[in-house]
Amino acid sequence: MTEYISVKNPATGELIEEVKTNTNEEVEQAILRSHESFKAWSSVNAHERSRLLQSWSRLIQENKEEIAKVMTLESGKPIKESLGEVDYATSYIDWYAEEAKRLYGRTIPANTETKRIIITRQAVGPVAAITPWNFPAAMMTRKAAPALAAGCTFVVKPAAETPLTTIKLIELAHKAGIPENVVQCVNGSGKTIGDIFTSSPYIRKITFTGSTPVGKSLITKSANTVQHVSMELGGHAPVIVAADADIDFAVTQTIASKFRNAGQTCICANRVLVHESVVDEFSQKLASAVSRLKVGNGLHEDIDVGPVINKNGFNKVVSQLEDAVNKGAEVLAGNEFDANQEKGYFFIHPTVLKDVKEDMNIMQEETFGPVIPITTFTELDEAIKIANSTPFGLASYFFTNDYRTGVYLNENLDFGIVGWNDGAPSAAHAPFGGMKESGIGREGGSEGIEPYLETKYLSIGNL
Repeated sequence: MTEYISVKNPATGELIEEVKTNTNEEVEQAILRSHESFKAWSSVNAHERSRLLQSWSRLIQENKEEIAKVMTLESGKPIKESLGEVDYATSYIDWYAEEAKRLYGRTIPANTETKRIIITRQAVGPVAAITPWNFPAAMMTRKAAPALAAGCTFVVKPAAETPLTTIKLIELAHKAGIPENVVQCVNGSGKTIGDIFTSSPYIRKITFTGSTPVGKSLITKSANTVQHVSMELGGHAPVIVAADADIDFAVTQTIASKFRNAGQTCICANRVLVHESVVDEFSQKLASAVSRLKVGNGLHEDIDVGPVINKNGFNKVVSQLEDAVNKGAEVLAGNEFDANQEKGYFFIHPTVLKDVKEDMNIMQEETFGPVIPITTFTELDEAIKIANSTPFGLASYFFTNDYRTGVYLNENLDFGIVGWNDGAPSAAHAPFGGMKESGIGREGGSEGIEPYLETKYLSIGNL
């Protein structure tokens, strides 16, 4: 019997569309088609692959408003953020369309006159991707673009909450001229399809964005087939506000970092550490600004914060809030809810907590919701210790106008991404990824295509 995924609007609980779930056999057939198409696609010259990627990017931009609306309907994020994500998504395609033509090899001076040593780069093979619901366009193109540019074929499983954006993007890829078997989409259970991906003898690389526990499972299972892996996993980003920081700017940037997509991003500000001499000023200004943010259906133009994606996400945030308040945190703004379990929508008003302590759950677990906890520090090393105290090392932020403080913080924070007076550091031309349990590998920049390439060494003798 055919099964379907019910895609619902998290702002209203209304059904948007039902998407067919692929059977195990259909997933395996998609992988086989990817394998059979690999030789022909990897043989396409780099300039032609570049041209096809550019055509794909143009078609996405021509359909920008439609894609953004679909994205807002299925993810709940404000329409202005969805429009911005379409631009962000195409920036990766544009970047890797150029990088396709820059996959240089090299020659190495031999240790004898009768030899020549040549190094070349070639596509790793068919790639399987698993993408998250919170950035259904950008997380797909951030993986697909370098894979296709390198000459890999590509099969993606989008999140069950947000498959429609991915389906639309792949339709446009085919319309742009990228062969149907070169870039494909499969839908269904993440665990089931993940097991098929990791056990397949045809898949040579797994790329995943999502939680650390799932990433660890994929790494473990992919070991049996010795697949290459790229993992962009969980975060718990600290924000350090030094005594000399521009407080107004720090407030603005903290809000930009925290409340994008209702706080449901892996690099959101999760813990705000403020020097004790400026904590009152910072807290008051932050709470005042946060209280002015508008909450509601993302399709409305003036909305700043949309819904939490589902009941589980809502319950996690509420649990952290209750734990913090019960242990003595002061609510400066928010801590209000508009939720209807029967209809299936869950809104959390942007919340600011002060006097947060390290033993509170919100300081130890990624929140993935619109809540900012504030704690204080006296010495810089104290802030660094708190910031580095979790297993996560994806993104971190700090605000200071003292170059010595800035250099010291950058060198001592154990995070793959650091924003110095910058709450929005992501860019297609820069390497994105984490340290410790926040991931393996990088996406974006010249580094982002490396995981899709093998290095081949040719030694020519008897010359």
